[in-house]
Amino acid sequence: MGCCLLVGILAASPRLILFGLWLFTDYLTRASVAFFWGFIGFLFAPCTTMAYAIAQNSFGGLQGWGTVVFAAGIALDIFIYSGGRRSRSRVAA
Repeated sequence: MGCCLLVGILAASPRLILFGLWLFTDYLTRASVAFFWGFIGFLFAPCTTMAYAIAQNSFGGLQGWGTVVFAAGIALDIFIYSGGRRSRSRVAA
């Protein structure tokens, strides 16, 4: 049960941070993230959406280190989803 709670908190944290960025700052707007794509990113790929905003605002887009940050966001989303799937399969077995 504790493992499921930990996975749930880890999966929700990027969404909470992304929601806070949208609500209290213009960080996503400066990165040219449209509402539709921001919402899709919020639902399915929150780490990738944050990484894209960081790459656009801090590194001048998807070039050089911006690409590295964006790839790290994609990797984090994949790890979050695969970790949740792995813990669900252990409980079912």
